[in-house]
Amino acid sequence: MRCAPFGLMLMLCIDTSAMAEIYRYTDKDGHTVFTNQPPEGIKAETVELPPANTLDASPPSSPSSPSSPSSPSPTLPNAHSTAQAYSSIQLSGIPDAQALRSNNGNFSVSARLTPALQPGHSLRLLLDGQPVGAAGSDTVFHLSGIERGEHSLQLEVLSGNRVIQSGPVNTFTLQRVNTSSPAMRPRPAP
Repeated sequence: MRCAPFGLMLMLCIDTSAMAEIYRYTDKDGHTVFTNQPPEGIKAETVELPPANTLDASPPSSPSSPSSPSSPSPTLPNAHSTAQAYSSIQLSGIPDAQALRSNNGNFSVSARLTPALQPGHSLRLLLDGQPVGAAGSDTVFHLSGIERGEHSLQLEVLSGNRVIQSGPVNTFTLQRVNTSSPAMRPRPAP
């Protein structure tokens, strides 16, 4: 009986911590600062976060009678249900009309799926038609050392090693400083 009030208080504390607000403001040097406490004397705006990706944990359904043929669970992938399992597969963080500027060739892109990634599925990013890293459940992809020029990115959804759905091909241009340019060479000493 003594544990019930303690458990209730613990649940209330956990619930309120998930609803903490995030504030954004610009400091005196022009840097954007994010914090969980509003600064004194500085106008800060509240940051609205999109809802987190969640999966409903439902127990697997059992057949209604032992003599009935077993049917696959709706959450398990099969050849028919996974053909168009996702209504939207998109990459964000890629500029549409302008070039992506990254002098070291490092940048990140994020995957957005509707609905969220299903159990048993994984994501794979293709750069110029070639896989980048191993397939996994991460929705943020960090690319490094990419050469300047035009490139394409595409997201694939896998079930095991089989591609079940692909997103659109996103073409972009990466700009980097050309260090062999005559303008970048050091001038000779007089």
